[in-house]
Amino acid sequence: MESIEELEKKKKPHGKVTIIGLGRLGFRVALNLMEVHRGGPKEIKAIDGQRVTADDIIFRLKGANIGEYKVKFLERLAKGSTTRKVVGIPKYITKDNLHLVDGDIICISIAGGDTLPITASIIKHAHRIEASTISTMGVAGIGQEKIITKDISKIHKDNPIVKFLQNKGIKDHTLVGTGKLIRDWEPITGYTLDEIAKNITSHILKILHFGGGVN
Repeated sequence: MESIEELEKKKKPHGKVTIIGLGRLGFRVALNLMEVHRGGPKEIKAIDGQRVTADDIIFRLKGANIGEYKVKFLERLAKGSTTRKVVGIPKYITKDNLHLVDGDIICISIAGGDTLPITASIIKHAHRIEASTISTMGVAGIGQEKIITKDISKIHKDNPIVKFLQNKGIKDHTLVGTGKLIRDWEPITGYTLDEIAKNITSHILKILHFGGGVN
């Protein structure tokens, strides 16, 4: 029978997760991963050029200053941690700096404007470096929606995000969300983002432990 010390050694943080887009959703995912005890990633990298604004309530509630880079605030929150390294890169990802994207798992939570082309480029780059990938398929909702976590091959093409990515040849990629988009009447609520972030975090932790994606 293994001792407590031997069991604890097996639960040390390991692996690297890169989060691209540290907005309201990405920040929630990062916080979830940072709070994992006895496991989780050894390193979290966050890439985003956004600064905190007066409307970024969740950041301000955690102590962020208006005008501060969101990724640098995340670094500040992690200061002094002895179990997990957090690195913030205050840049927007483009096709010219995809080399910044590395790690075992790439979580894409960028939003605003037409982000699907760069999302497809990130996924293809991630697969070239043999990283697992996860992104969203609509995050609006008032709390009555089912949160879907499925491989892209298992989701119907009537969702324009799914259709675009499949048409770009994306495979072996996990999508998470409500399926509710800007075309729908539902707003984006903090508590729905909490649930989506929980599903993303759970999926990341499963990959770190078991490897692979979802069915």
